[in-house]
Amino acid sequence: MNSQNRIEAIQMNQGDKETLARLESAILGYDAEKAKYATREIIEKQIDPLVVMNYTLVNIARLIGDKFEAGEIFLPHLVLAGDIMSEVSTVLESSMTPEVLNELTGKIVVIGTVEGDIHSIGKNIVAMLMKSNGFKVYDLGVDVKSDTFLEQAEAKGADIIAMSCLLTTTMLYQREIIEELEHQGLRAKYKVIVGGGPVSQNWAEEIGADGFGKDGIEAVRIAKQLMKIG
Repeated sequence: MNSQNRIEAIQMNQGDKETLARLESAILGYDAEKAKYATREIIEKQIDPLVVMNYTLVNIARLIGDKFEAGEIFLPHLVLAGDIMSEVSTVLESSMTPEVLNELTGKIVVIGTVEGDIHSIGKNIVAMLMKSNGFKVYDLGVDVKSDTFLEQAEAKGADIIAMSCLLTTTMLYQREIIEELEHQGLRAKYKVIVGGGPVSQNWAEEIGADGFGKDGIEAVRIAKQLMKIG
């Protein structure tokens, strides 16, 4: 059952809705302890973790991103919320049943925000959507050096390298990583997807990326297309 079918099929009672509302309130209030408590409650109630990741957390992340763009919150809030959501996502992943894990595509993604950039919300959305669509995702975090992307792609046996940035000054690292792959004779080994606020289809083509995701949904679509997944 794919993630969209899960969302449509789930029978959520009022108590479950209240639990998810508490998780949302905790993240929007930047309260890590309350978020952890709500996450434990989600697991105890056996609410589908993929639905929480693909629906609840993604919606929260988008709301936070909108607040940031509107100037209602600032970079420290963005970073803190991203860290809390990453922790919640990790705990939810650990609760997945063998049945859910068996649905994984077997395709591996390493994802991160490039060097010099600590923005995580967009990257977190993509990572969560990738996971909920069956990819095995290794999130390298933010401010990731080019060498680390290459080392981890090799170590994890990655099929896809996904790079995010929000600052125009850090876009050059997306180019640098692709150039280094070419220099090492490894370019054909990985599919490379780029994204982020200043990134465009033209930039992706200019640096030789395999795909551009203007948002999380598009990034997943491109990843499935590159991996020839229906």
